Amino acid sequence: MTGAQTDVQQVERANTAFYEALERGDFDEVSDLWLDSAEDGEGGEDGEDGGEATTGEAISCVHPGWPVLTGRGEVLRSYALIMANTEYIQFFLTDLKVGVAGDTALVTCTENILSGGPPPEGGGELGPLVGQLVVATNVFRRTPDGWKLWSHHASPVLAETDDEEGDETPS
Repeated sequence: MTGAQTDVQQVERANTAFYEALERGDFDEVSDLWLDSAEDGEGGEDGEDGGEATTGEAISCVHPGWPVLTGRGEVLRSYALIMANTEYIQFFLTDLKVGVAGDTALVTCTENILSGGPPPEGGGELGPLVGQLVVATNVFRRTPDGWKLWSHHASPVLAETDDEEGDETPS
C-alpha cells in the first residue's frame, strides 16, 4: 500500500500545484502541468500515429459556462485568456477525493473561488470581488516527469434560494 499512498500524495501535490499556479498567474507552470503529446507514451515515431489523436492532443477542459475545449493549444489559450482578465483569484478546495488506478488518477473537489477583475475606470486597485462555488474533476496521467493533467471539468453549483425551502409543503 505504500506505493498507492505515495501515488495519492503525488497526485495531491500535482493538483495543488495546478491551483497555486493559477492563483499566481504563472502561465508557464500551468502549461508545464498539462500533458503534452510527447509525454503520452502513445503514437509512433515523432508522436505521429497515422492521423489518430494522441492523448496530448486529446486533452480537454470545461470551464463553467464554456463549451468543451480540446487540444493543448485551445486549452492553454483559455488559461491565458482567464489570467489576462482576472486580476485576483484564490481557490479554497474542499471535499477533495483522489483515486489512482494504474497510470491514471481522478481528483474530485469543490472549488470555492474568490476572484476580482481589473479595477473600474478611475477606480481603486481591484474590481469587485466575486465568490463562486464550482465542482471540479481533474484527471491526471503518470508520465516520466510526474503526474500531468489530462482533463479538467468544472461546473457551477446552483445556489439554493429561500423560495425552495417552502417547496417541501404539499399543495
